[in-house]
Amino acid sequence: MKVDPKLLSDVRKYGEFDVTGCFNCGSCTVKCNLSKDSSTFPRQSMRHVVMGLKDQLNSSLEPWLCYYCGDCSKTCPRQTEPGEAMMTLRRYLTSKYDWTGLASKFYQSAAWEIGAIFIVAAFVLALGVMFTGPMVTDRVELNTFAPVEKVHLFDMGMFVVLSFFIISNAFNMFHLTMYKDKSVKIPISLYITQLKELMVQFATQKKFRECTTSSRWIKHWLIVAGYVTMFILVVVFLGWFQTDNIYPIYHPQRWLGYFATIVLVVFTAEIIYGRIIKRDQIHRFSHLSDWLFPILLLLTAVTGIAVHAFRYMELPLPTYYTYAIHMAIAVPMLVVEVPFGKWSHLLYRPLAVYFQSIKDKAILLQKGG
Repeated sequence: MKVDPKLLSDVRKYGEFDVTGCFNCGSCTVKCNLSKDSSTFPRQSMRHVVMGLKDQLNSSLEPWLCYYCGDCSKTCPRQTEPGEAMMTLRRYLTSKYDWTGLASKFYQSAAWEIGAIFIVAAFVLALGVMFTGPMVTDRVELNTFAPVEKVHLFDMGMFVVLSFFIISNAFNMFHLTMYKDKSVKIPISLYITQLKELMVQFATQKKFRECTTSSRWIKHWLIVAGYVTMFILVVVFLGWFQTDNIYPIYHPQRWLGYFATIVLVVFTAEIIYGRIIKRDQIHRFSHLSDWLFPILLLLTAVTGIAVHAFRYMELPLPTYYTYAIHMAIAVPMLVVEVPFGKWSHLLYRPLAVYFQSIKDKAILLQKGG
């Protein structure tokens, strides 16, 4: 085994990782509802770091199998915060999957992450100046100011770029955690037969429900559903969603938009409030990425509401200016946070559960089970 003496200091660049008080009692693993023989987290992951086992840590799926309910930290007799340590390891691993190096820069430097957000925002506003149409001031004509064909073309281009980064990083995750792991022989057929697990986990995040309260799982599912709904409406069905027509209240264009907006506003505000008051275990420590992700999402939803309200109030200039601000917030959130920040967890976690199910099944097959 290769030992990297710098591993602990490298990991600590991504957040809290206190191992000075840990005496390897294993209470954290015993308390965890999701830990099992094939994945004894958080204890094993923490030992990898302490012992400098970089290759084993980089190939591990265990940090992604933790949904951070906080029970392990509450149980720890030495208050070493194993739950937060796993969160730090997820940031660290995100940087290892990212071939561009941007995730590492963003997680380690506030200047890099905030600077990237402002640079992308400035780029979006510059594009708006070059490509927006005339401002009709006697009535609201949003599609004249921001032609839906041009905006949709930009959306699709952004979607292609995001897909490239996300898929390539996901491939790197596969290469590190599955391809390079020779501890178990995995038949190719298992990748197909276990695909159902990937789809179920992505759609329901049901593992989250196994380790926390139903209310927290429901809130988490709703905010993801709201985000995905809004993303599909804006990127795929923009021609139907961004229109100067005012539909009746029962029209699906309105209630789908209202659903996404309401859950995003309510639950992102709750996340921010929770991090301010620090009442729950999961909010005791906050990295910059823990703040930027909900703040940008909340601002995207709020500016979207403002555009909608100004449009219905027949206020042309406030509608146009707010739309420009809305785009200058939404695009950086997608370009910076989705492939390189905390939103990437929405992909890595289901993939980790899927890969672990493949490994578990392969082990059973080898044992003749």
